[in-house]
Amino acid sequence: MSSDHSATGKPQPGMTTPTWRYALTVGVAVLGLFASQGLLPYLDASLHLGTWGNLVTTLTLAGYATGLLFLVPLIDLLPCRPLIVGTLAAQALAAAAAAMSHSAPMFLVASFAIGWTSSAIQMIVPVVASMVPEARRGRVVGDVMSGLMAGILLSRPLASELAGSFGWRCYYTLDALALLATAGWLWVNLADKTSPARAKASLGTYRRLIGSLVQLVLGEPVLRRRALYQGLLMAAFNAFWTSVALVLTRAPFALGHTALALFMLSGAGGTLVAPLAGRLGDRGHERAATTTFHALVIVALGLAAVAGSGLLGRGLGIGLMAASAILLDVGVVGDQTLGRRAVNLLGPQTRGRVNGLYTGLFFIGSTVGAFAAGPAWFHGGWTWVCGTGAIFAALALASHLLLSFGAMPGTAAMADHAP
Repeated sequence: MSSDHSATGKPQPGMTTPTWRYALTVGVAVLGLFASQGLLPYLDASLHLGTWGNLVTTLTLAGYATGLLFLVPLIDLLPCRPLIVGTLAAQALAAAAAAMSHSAPMFLVASFAIGWTSSAIQMIVPVVASMVPEARRGRVVGDVMSGLMAGILLSRPLASELAGSFGWRCYYTLDALALLATAGWLWVNLADKTSPARAKASLGTYRRLIGSLVQLVLGEPVLRRRALYQGLLMAAFNAFWTSVALVLTRAPFALGHTALALFMLSGAGGTLVAPLAGRLGDRGHERAATTTFHALVIVALGLAAVAGSGLLGRGLGIGLMAASAILLDVGVVGDQTLGRRAVNLLGPQTRGRVNGLYTGLFFIGSTVGAFAAGPAWFHGGWTWVCGTGAIFAALALASHLLLSFGAMPGTAAMADHAP
């Protein structure tokens, strides 16, 4: 579309409607996904979770994965505005149910529902991307992604501080109110660009829609390639963030609760790279930028290993650890932005499904990284954790070099744009 307005007459993001407003919507929608990691001590004291404590985050993320596979594809079949707004409204109800929970089972059910409805994020991103011309799509995806990553990185310290000051129920209450406000704003401002009649003619039923996911994975090399890169990088990312608190709360760093929350904010600096990565993709620098982002993750984990060794002293060690967190987030966010740009350049009729698949596939890597951090910490401490993450990142870089730069002459430039 070359005009500044959609078919409905609504302004397009990044033009007359500022893109940061759409970035804010996905930032709000993702707050509930990882917030429980900062609330576990308060939840355990109130709801007596006991051995069920670890299930809170697990069920939330399991709900998110379920939503990616079974809810997000509906964006290719149903009108997008009522679907997105309805999903956000359901997330607000789930957050309210969590706030009112007085037993562990009720809270766990609400946690799964929060994760499931958080998949609205992956509906918003492709719809906003479709509202701008292809030449500007990377820029807009990058701008919206900055809001997504900011929400992820801010959710844990924000939840922890609110719970410490006003109680954990306050966090979920405020989250529910923010979600309702976001849903209302999107209802007024989001252009409904889908064509349900055309989609139903080609997809038929929901069963056929879900069945088409396998065909998309097999038939879209760009989707497979970019999901592989990001899955390996997310494994490295989660290995770091799952274990770094164990290092920083022990000697020689011995950070307290507030200091640790502030450290977690250091990674938020990486969100600034998302718009830049999108612009690099738009200008034809996708291969070189991907190589750079992968290399940054490897360097970041090497610096983190040195920082956590205790050889540099407390102050310098914390500073270097914060720098490594920023570099790590720059590499992961940059690659993910390029990946989202690439999959959003695929067929418009499949945009919702490929976004859900892309996120769902690299989500597997995220889970693997969090799991691998445990044995690595047990056997070799922080050094092994960083080494494990670096191996994942090195595999991502090697895969990219093999699949992209190793392509046949005349095809390398098309490696990340093949249909």
